[in-house]
Amino acid sequence: MSVTLPEHFEDFAEARREGFLKVKELKDSGKNVCGCFCQYTPAEIIRAAGLYQVGLCGKSAAPIKTAETRLPANLCPLIKSSYGHALEQSCPYAYFSDVVVGETTCDGKKKMYELLGELKPMQVIHLPNIPDHERSLQMWVSELRIFAKGLEDKFQTTITEDGLNESIEWCNKERIQAARIYELGRYEPPAITGVRMHDIMEGEQYMFDPQEKYDKINAILDQCEKNWHNGEAPFAPDPKRPRIIVSGTGLGGTAEKTIHVIEELGGAVVCYEGCSGISSRRRLIDEDRSRDPYLRIAEKYIEVPCAVVSPNTRRLEQVAETVREWNADGIVSITLHSCNPFAIETENIRRVCNQMGIPLLHIETDFTPGDEAQIRTRLGAFLEMIRAEKEAAHE
Repeated sequence: MSVTLPEHFEDFAEARREGFLKVKELKDSGKNVCGCFCQYTPAEIIRAAGLYQVGLCGKSAAPIKTAETRLPANLCPLIKSSYGHALEQSCPYAYFSDVVVGETTCDGKKKMYELLGELKPMQVIHLPNIPDHERSLQMWVSELRIFAKGLEDKFQTTITEDGLNESIEWCNKERIQAARIYELGRYEPPAITGVRMHDIMEGEQYMFDPQEKYDKINAILDQCEKNWHNGEAPFAPDPKRPRIIVSGTGLGGTAEKTIHVIEELGGAVVCYEGCSGISSRRRLIDEDRSRDPYLRIAEKYIEVPCAVVSPNTRRLEQVAETVREWNADGIVSITLHSCNPFAIETENIRRVCNQMGIPLLHIETDFTPGDEAQIRTRLGAFLEMIRAEKEAAHE
């Protein structure tokens, strides 16, 4: 079956590489760039300050050896890769960042930021780890105000309420659009592959013209829906195909040996849960301009169900809701070596899966080669088990 691919798909698949030139063009034109690591970073404040935001998380093994000259070898590979790029000046995004925002999601990152601050101007936002508005909200509002003041002082600018309100409304618009990407996976068969979802969500971080990026994503989504309604979905109809939710963190450096393999072996990744997953896209900021914009921003970001939050019941509820809504047959939880919060929380997610009658496969890996064959074997067995159960149910 011939499928008409949306014309901008490859723009997003290549965006990170092509963005190297674009970020240099930004700097050459006198623009300021803010590097960030996590979905906790308040994009609204960065945008209202007139900065361009770019993701800095390391996604390759190449800079890890350099990082290990100063960081422990048994540290999370994402942390080592991110620091290594800055140390050896091998990533243009880190190199051209005028300021780097760190968020205290884990102890490894917090200590790495002390060293990174010797290389780049840093602003660290301290996160509340208790998901309780009464105990954490005011502290979080205070941190956001301190962050905004730091940007104002460094860049000699003023972040106005009007600017924050406009940024809130634009970022909400982007979130609604991003949620639509994942919602294409609810179709049967899915109207987009999990690989393409991942390419878009990764690539959009490195496209710096917000309106152009928004228009290109809209064109992709419209074409995907049109293709599906014309019987040109990227998957052939197959009621026994395993519908998989991918959960966890650090997917960027592991996609080739996990997400790609799931779909090569006949599964369909229908949604992502965890870092950069569906939940952060569906939580919008209140647009009531009569209320303090910092408070409204804090209310949204405090609900991010990161594994560093304890107790993290919100994430468990979200997993159950996502399984039901996307009609998932199983979850593949992908965690990085030494990422203890997400690895430990996988046990809680497994319990949710048990209650819902679906299996979970936990894959712990890093950015280095060597475990591809083992991962492929485990994924193949997992998908075969699900397919056999679906075949039995259809008999």
